[in-house]
Amino acid sequence: MGLKLFIKEHLSFVIFEMVLVLFILLLFYLDGFRNIDTAVYTISISLILIISFLGVRYFLRQNYLNRITQLPTSMEDALQKNAKTFEYIETERYLHELYRVYQQEVQSLYASQNRQDKFLNQWIHQMKTPVSVLELLLQEDGPLDHTSVREEVDRIKRGLELVLMNARLEKFEEDMQVEQVSLKDIVLATINENKRLFITNRVFPQTEIDQSIVITSDSKWLKFVLGQFITNAVKYTFEPNKKIFVIAKRTDSQVQLIVKDEGIGIPKSDLTRVTKAFFTGENGRKTGESTGMGLYLAKEICEKLGHELTIESEVGVGTTITLTF
Repeated sequence: MGLKLFIKEHLSFVIFEMVLVLFILLLFYLDGFRNIDTAVYTISISLILIISFLGVRYFLRQNYLNRITQLPTSMEDALQKNAKTFEYIETERYLHELYRVYQQEVQSLYASQNRQDKFLNQWIHQMKTPVSVLELLLQEDGPLDHTSVREEVDRIKRGLELVLMNARLEKFEEDMQVEQVSLKDIVLATINENKRLFITNRVFPQTEIDQSIVITSDSKWLKFVLGQFITNAVKYTFEPNKKIFVIAKRTDSQVQLIVKDEGIGIPKSDLTRVTKAFFTGENGRKTGESTGMGLYLAKEICEKLGHELTIESEVGVGTTITLTF
């Protein structure tokens, strides 16, 4: 198989050499064949040289040609290094680099798929709780507790929004629309969407944002990010009548949005890991409702939008999240 491939590869070279020999014969013919011995000698030397050249060339490429004409049974077979010529050495180097790039892409896709599967499993498990509560409420005799129903429906809606945004994050660039938006309008809209959460937990929002502050961002993704900050702030404020402060500060070069709560705070051992996927920490285990994906998605979105996210916290005092535009 290797010899057959070699002949096919050099067939044009052999044809060219035959044309060259015929051209030499033509020259001798036009000269009247006055020195026939010289003509025979010239043609013989040409044939010997071309046969020797092709023989040496085949010898140097024999292992490589035999290997590429046989389908590999494993990746180790395909990545063997048998080339002896500069051209084939470069070809092998190219293939090895191509395989390395392929492996990186496969690992990236595998990690992404594994993250999606793990998140979906946790999310389904978490959604069982509000569904079970709704079933119990429907089974009770007497009037339906509409307040409790609304609370569980809100939990389902927040869970659906989380899984939807996680799915859209894979194609973030296609779903992004950056524009000039009013920061106060976005904050008020986000607070209004979570008003029942504030009422249920008896926590009150307090905003200090100038109406004239305009930022460059994507309003939909930014609302989701702020929603995660506000939801966590309320969820981890266990004492009633506490406040969530949402403050905007403007300088010449940037705008900072600060979300500060008076909740239980984050332990120092967890502070550097709260934005990692599936990390729940001590606080998440206290509530039993955390998927560990909220702040992770918020961090990913902020990086894609070009906004800087910093988190500071002190146990028993509260948590401060700063978003810099």
